[in-house]
Amino acid sequence: MTNPDTSGGDATFRRLKSVCVYCGTGEGVDPAYLQAATRLGRQLAGEGLSLVYGGGSIGLMGAVARATLEGGGSVTGIIPRFLEEREVMMQSVSELIVTDDMHERKRTMFERADGFVALPGGIGTLEEVVEVLTWGQLGRHAKPVVLADIGGFWRPLIDLLAHMRAEGFIRPGFEIDYRIATTVEEILPALRSAVEGESPAGESGLADLEKL
Repeated sequence: MTNPDTSGGDATFRRLKSVCVYCGTGEGVDPAYLQAATRLGRQLAGEGLSLVYGGGSIGLMGAVARATLEGGGSVTGIIPRFLEEREVMMQSVSELIVTDDMHERKRTMFERADGFVALPGGIGTLEEVVEVLTWGQLGRHAKPVVLADIGGFWRPLIDLLAHMRAEGFIRPGFEIDYRIATTVEEILPALRSAVEGESPAGESGLADLEKL
């Protein structure tokens, strides 16, 4: 894949305008996941932030998009052509972008967003958030990433990252920079603190790795 654009520059000179949300096309077994997606969509709309997401209408994807739209917010859905039916493409979004493949989808989502949130999801969600974390580790961008650890969903990944660091595979100078939010209310403040230099809210991934 082509490297992402690094033109965003120093995060302290940017303003948070759009948020990319990675999440599952299923709802999961815990009702808290769906509730979190809905609340996040409402908060995005309420704070005048645009949602960038995968373009589907089912599962957590559909919930966060519908809640944003119902709150009067702007939603950009980005979906590859071969997933139009499988993920039930949402036609009612503010802007719909149909890409030729997954690589173009992910790059477009990256370019349209000022920050990233990973809600609970499956292997696709995991792959997306790990890729954007890797790009940050390699210095290809300075956009913040928040793991929405609803009900402890992302704790196994957080523990794995700590294990990688303890075993010498995440070395000084190549840290993984992310933040952890255990409630929906912590997500947007954590993103703003990273992008706009405000007082931090939520947990820093770097600090978390130091503690574990």
